[in-house]
Amino acid sequence: MLEHNIIVIGTSAGGVEALTYLVKHLPSNLNAAVIIVLHVSSQGTSVLPKILNRASNLPVSHALDSEAIVHGRIYVAPPNYHLLVERGYLRLTRGAKENRCRPAINPLFRSAARAYGQRAIAVLLTGVLDDGTAGLMAVKMRRGVAIVQNPDDALYADMPRNAIENVEDIDHILPLSDIPSTLIALVNTPMEVQPENPVPSKMEFETEIAQLSLEAVENESERPGKPSTFGCPDCGGMLWEIEEGKEGNLLRFRCRTGHAYSAETLLATQSDKVEDALWIAFRALEEKASLSHRMAARMEARNQTLAAQRFKEEAHSARQRSAIIREVLLKVDPNTGVD
Repeated sequence: MLEHNIIVIGTSAGGVEALTYLVKHLPSNLNAAVIIVLHVSSQGTSVLPKILNRASNLPVSHALDSEAIVHGRIYVAPPNYHLLVERGYLRLTRGAKENRCRPAINPLFRSAARAYGQRAIAVLLTGVLDDGTAGLMAVKMRRGVAIVQNPDDALYADMPRNAIENVEDIDHILPLSDIPSTLIALVNTPMEVQPENPVPSKMEFETEIAQLSLEAVENESERPGKPSTFGCPDCGGMLWEIEEGKEGNLLRFRCRTGHAYSAETLLATQSDKVEDALWIAFRALEEKASLSHRMAARMEARNQTLAAQRFKEEAHSARQRSAIIREVLLKVDPNTGVD
């Protein structure tokens, strides 16, 4: 018989409230370790362990690199580090961001699936976009348990909804209030040993590249996916296109150095890059118009009429183009970043 004794939890926007409720309702004698990734800024410090310790019956702390996994403890990913699960201990790594996040949920779920197979329970809570979906697929591929917060119950429904739409055979779709009791029941109920699916080479590769393994970075023959026509927004390298699910319904991208995106996150990132480019063009045209006006004034002071007229025309042209870009910037949808 086996026990579910590794619980990995991923959340983003609205996650502090959800995590506070969840840990408050876990017992002090929980025979499992709880490992949490909350999307946080890479800058500054995280006070999440302090917040959760006020409510939790279990001790909560930031994870340390190579720290042994102990049942009855809660480990939280520190800012700017991916938190990975190895057999018996934790790893912190500064590998490339996934879905624009570090820590990211997918590396945690994927590494837990690789290390613990059917003993792992993955819980996906409230959040925006779709980090966690590919990680849940990995957990199910290794016969682990997948629990997703009901989107109607989540403060931000995107992450749960994307997981439900793309991951087959999710075990439990629950309101937050039912998740603690379900976790307790799973941990306290031994399960029969089932033949484990072998760790796919893609899962091995993606877990290793999250650690910035040189062997994975330099691997040419076993890199998952196929070359795409898109460049990585973070490093400019070529992105490989990865299709997952029985019908290839989940589309993801990963570059040589490890930056990874879902299709939705890549689209959002490209929208940000387009806006950045527009602001750069707007600034450059305004500067050109200003300099042209100064040059026109200098030419007029020297009675160089033709040169002054030419600079005035350049200034007018730059102002016109600047006005067009300004109108585009004002029309950008604040919710999507797209006009």
